Amino acid sequence: MKKKDPARSGGDAEETLLFVSLPDSFHHHVGDMEIDPEIPLPVEPDTDPSEWDSESLTWEGIVAGMLKVLARNPDHTHGDYYRRFVQEARPEIFTELSETGIIAARNENFAVAEEIFLALSGLDPDRVEGPANLAITYEQRADSLDRVGRDDDAAAVREQALEVYRDLLTREEIPVDLRLNAGMFLLKIYHYESAEAQLEQYIDEGEDEDKKAHAQRVLSEIRSRNLLDELFKEAYDFIKIGDEERGIERIRTFIEKNPEVWNAWFLLGWGLRRLRRFEDAAAAFQQALSLGADNADTLNELAICELELGLFDESRVHLEQALKVEPDNTKIMSNFGVLELRRDDPLEARRFFETVLELEPEDTVAREYLDIINGPRSD
Repeated sequence: MKKKDPARSGGDAEETLLFVSLPDSFHHHVGDMEIDPEIPLPVEPDTDPSEWDSESLTWEGIVAGMLKVLARNPDHTHGDYYRRFVQEARPEIFTELSETGIIAARNENFAVAEEIFLALSGLDPDRVEGPANLAITYEQRADSLDRVGRDDDAAAVREQALEVYRDLLTREEIPVDLRLNAGMFLLKIYHYESAEAQLEQYIDEGEDEDKKAHAQRVLSEIRSRNLLDELFKEAYDFIKIGDEERGIERIRTFIEKNPEVWNAWFLLGWGLRRLRRFEDAAAAFQQALSLGADNADTLNELAICELELGLFDESRVHLEQALKVEPDNTKIMSNFGVLELRRDDPLEARRFFETVLELEPEDTVAREYLDIINGPRSD
């Protein structure tokens, strides 16, 4: 048995795989499939590739290597061969990995979940479960990034989710519940026209009466608030890419026609806050609240503006209200910590930042503030 040079499995995978050549005399079956010795087998080594030898070769290692290839390079030259090999070697692998991936995403092990669902997408491209769960994983990851204030990273991950949904929605047959998921996601990123189309189709084809009623309520809200207006989407897109001035111009024009739409006032406040025009932004968020936007995001954004304006008591009130809506939102907790620092109460601030790190150990903002509070450490 010969060992080939280490090779990348394709895409942006960081893991190095070994591609192992079998001797021409090798004759063996996996399930009903005869192994072709001319096709190299990808192996994920559990040691330094330079120290790997053929005695370390296992069926599990081969299957793991093939899944790596299919995850990052589903159009690989030997992709079809690897697919059949994996399915013959592990007939129940799709179900087993799906369950593992869902649990990983639920536990916020997003990198593991992503790798699993990419592998399942490559393993059986005709099935929707892999990419559908991948899109949901990206949504959950983006929400997690939002909670720690990494807004730009969250937006980038939502773009990944959008790309997956777009691909799924071009397929001829997809589960009707996927249209509801897609519609709610598109609504969240302000793609109202596309959201409307998916929700309409779900209402026509869905069988769950409670879900259909919810979809109808959302659809009615989109239409009653005139959220299909192109100005609204343009405003969001401009602000998202950092062109706040043009975004604000668009959303002000929209508000002139639709002054009762709280979403528009929130969008205006978001753009103004990003420009550090905190007084104007606070007024916009207050208007959104008066029109019914009693959600954690609006309350948190308003509290940030009040914090920057030195209105500490008002900021505290709105942060407390936001935490009542979303008790585990670490972004709100971090803002509470910043507020306590501004109020010269480092002990209380430390309590908030330590709580954030208990929930989100990788939160760099909370870690940096704790380092400031604790001061330089002596060796």
